[in-house]
Amino acid sequence: MKMAQEFKEFAMRGNVVDLAVGVIIGGAFGKIVTSLVNDLIMPPIGMLLGGMEFKDLKIYLEKTEGLSGDELAAVPAIHYGQFINVVLDFLIVAMAIFFLVKGINKLRRKQKQEEAAPAPTEKECPHCLSKVPIKATRCKHCTSQLEAGA
Repeated sequence: MKMAQEFKEFAMRGNVVDLAVGVIIGGAFGKIVTSLVNDLIMPPIGMLLGGMEFKDLKIYLEKTEGLSGDELAAVPAIHYGQFINVVLDFLIVAMAIFFLVKGINKLRRKQKQEEAAPAPTEKECPHCLSKVPIKATRCKHCTSQLEAGA
Protein backbone atom coordinates (compact mmCIF):
# COMPACT_ATOMS: atom_id res chain seq x y z
CA MET A 1 0.00 0.00 0.00
CA LYS A 2 2.89 2.33 0.75
CA MET A 3 4.27 2.03 -2.81
CA ALA A 4 0.86 2.94 -4.26
CA GLN A 5 0.78 6.07 -2.08
CA GLU A 6 4.31 7.05 -3.14
CA PHE A 7 3.39 6.56 -6.81
CA LYS A 8 0.27 8.68 -6.39
CA GLU A 9 2.33 11.49 -4.81
CA PHE A 10 4.88 11.23 -7.63
CA ALA A 11 2.25 11.26 -10.38
CA MET A 12 0.36 14.21 -8.92
CA ARG A 13 3.37 16.50 -8.66
CA GLY A 14 3.03 19.55 -10.85
CA ASN A 15 6.10 18.73 -12.94
CA VAL A 16 4.85 15.27 -13.93
CA VAL A 17 1.42 16.57 -14.93
CA ASP A 18 3.00 19.45 -16.89
CA LEU A 19 5.30 16.99 -18.66
CA ALA A 20 2.38 14.74 -19.57
CA VAL A 21 0.44 17.68 -21.03
CA GLY A 22 3.55 18.76 -22.95
CA VAL A 23 4.04 15.29 -24.43
CA ILE A 24 0.40 15.07 -25.53
CA ILE A 25 0.43 18.53 -27.11
CA GLY A 26 3.83 17.82 -28.67
CA GLY A 27 2.47 14.65 -30.30
CA ALA A 28 -0.47 16.54 -31.73
CA PHE A 29 1.82 19.33 -32.95
CA GLY A 30 4.05 16.72 -34.61
CA LYS A 31 1.06 15.39 -36.55
CA ILE A 32 0.20 18.91 -37.71
CA VAL A 33 3.77 19.50 -38.88
CA THR A 34 3.86 16.13 -40.66
CA SER A 35 0.65 17.03 -42.49
CA LEU A 36 2.08 20.46 -43.36
CA VAL A 37 5.17 18.89 -44.90
CA ASN A 38 3.45 15.95 -46.65
CA ASP A 39 0.29 17.73 -47.82
CA LEU A 40 1.33 21.35 -48.42
CA ILE A 41 5.10 21.64 -48.92
CA MET A 42 6.05 18.45 -50.76
CA PRO A 43 3.34 18.33 -53.49
CA PRO A 44 4.60 21.54 -55.20
CA ILE A 45 8.17 20.25 -54.96
CA GLY A 46 7.03 16.95 -56.49
CA MET A 47 5.28 18.84 -59.25
CA LEU A 48 8.53 20.66 -60.03
CA LEU A 49 10.21 17.24 -60.24
CA GLY A 50 7.84 16.14 -63.00
CA GLY A 51 4.75 15.13 -61.07
CA MET A 52 6.53 12.52 -58.97
CA GLU A 53 5.41 11.77 -55.42
CA PHE A 54 8.31 13.13 -53.36
CA LYS A 55 8.15 10.51 -50.61
CA ASP A 56 8.52 7.78 -53.28
CA LEU A 57 11.96 8.99 -54.39
CA LYS A 58 14.48 6.21 -53.83
CA ILE A 59 17.67 4.66 -55.08
CA TYR A 60 17.45 0.91 -55.70
CA LEU A 61 20.40 -1.13 -54.48
CA GLU A 62 19.86 -3.92 -57.03
CA LYS A 63 18.91 -3.97 -60.70
CA THR A 64 15.18 -3.47 -61.22
CA GLU A 65 14.83 -4.03 -64.98
CA GLY A 66 11.78 -6.10 -65.75
CA LEU A 67 10.42 -6.00 -62.18
CA SER A 68 7.03 -4.59 -61.23
CA GLY A 69 4.62 -4.42 -58.30
CA ASP A 70 5.44 -6.73 -55.40
CA GLU A 71 8.77 -7.77 -56.90
CA LEU A 72 9.88 -4.13 -57.11
CA ALA A 73 8.72 -3.47 -53.54
CA ALA A 74 10.90 -6.35 -52.31
CA VAL A 75 14.09 -4.84 -53.79
CA PRO A 76 16.17 -3.05 -51.12
CA ALA A 77 16.30 0.71 -51.64
CA ILE A 78 17.45 3.94 -50.03
CA HIS A 79 14.30 6.04 -49.53
CA TYR A 80 15.85 9.50 -49.61
CA GLY A 81 12.56 11.26 -50.40
CA GLN A 82 10.98 10.01 -47.17
CA PHE A 83 14.16 10.94 -45.29
CA ILE A 84 13.95 14.51 -46.61
CA ASN A 85 10.29 14.67 -45.45
CA VAL A 86 11.31 13.60 -41.94
CA VAL A 87 14.20 16.12 -41.88
CA LEU A 88 11.80 18.91 -42.88
CA ASP A 89 9.39 17.79 -40.13
CA PHE A 90 12.23 18.00 -37.61
CA LEU A 91 13.42 21.41 -38.81
CA ILE A 92 9.92 22.91 -38.61
CA VAL A 93 9.34 21.51 -35.11
CA ALA A 94 12.80 22.67 -33.98
CA MET A 95 12.16 26.17 -35.37
CA ALA A 96 8.78 26.38 -33.62
CA ILE A 97 10.32 25.27 -30.31
CA PHE A 98 13.18 27.75 -30.79
CA PHE A 99 10.76 30.65 -31.24
CA LEU A 100 8.66 29.47 -28.29
CA VAL A 101 11.70 29.26 -25.98
CA LYS A 102 13.01 32.58 -27.30
CA GLY A 103 9.67 34.26 -26.48
CA ILE A 104 9.54 32.71 -23.01
CA ASN A 105 13.12 33.81 -22.26
CA LYS A 106 12.31 37.35 -23.41
CA LEU A 107 9.32 37.47 -21.05
CA ARG A 108 11.45 36.14 -18.18
CA ARG A 109 14.17 38.75 -18.79
CA LYS A 110 11.55 41.50 -18.90
CA GLN A 111 9.99 40.26 -15.65
CA LYS A 112 13.40 40.12 -13.94
CA GLN A 113 14.19 43.67 -15.07
CA GLU A 114 10.89 44.92 -13.66
CA GLU A 115 11.56 43.14 -10.37
CA ALA A 116 15.17 44.31 -10.23
CA ALA A 117 14.43 48.01 -10.79
CA PRO A 118 13.66 49.33 -7.30
CA ALA A 119 11.66 52.49 -6.85
CA PRO A 120 13.88 55.55 -6.40
CA THR A 121 14.39 56.69 -2.80
CA GLU A 122 16.11 59.98 -3.56
CA LYS A 123 15.58 62.93 -5.84
CA GLU A 124 17.84 65.77 -6.91
CA CYS A 125 17.36 69.31 -5.64
CA PRO A 126 16.94 71.56 -8.70
CA HIS A 127 18.71 74.44 -6.91
CA CYS A 128 21.85 72.92 -5.41
CA LEU A 129 21.80 69.54 -7.25
CA SER A 130 22.29 67.53 -4.05
CA LYS A 131 20.45 64.31 -3.29
CA VAL A 132 17.49 64.52 -0.90
CA PRO A 133 14.88 61.93 0.16
CA ILE A 134 12.05 61.52 -2.34
CA LYS A 135 9.37 62.63 0.19
CA ALA A 136 11.26 65.76 1.24
CA THR A 137 9.55 69.15 0.67
CA ARG A 138 12.62 71.21 1.61
CA CYS A 139 16.26 70.61 0.66
CA LYS A 140 18.43 69.80 3.68
CA HIS A 141 21.46 71.42 2.04
CA CYS A 142 20.20 74.71 0.62
CA THR A 143 16.80 74.85 2.41
CA SER A 144 14.99 75.58 -0.89
CA GLN A 145 11.34 74.70 -1.12
CA LEU A 146 10.87 71.54 -3.28
CA GLU A 147 7.84 70.47 -5.26
CA ALA A 148 6.07 67.48 -3.74
CA GLY A 149 6.88 64.25 -5.63
CA ALA A 150 9.26 65.96 -8.07
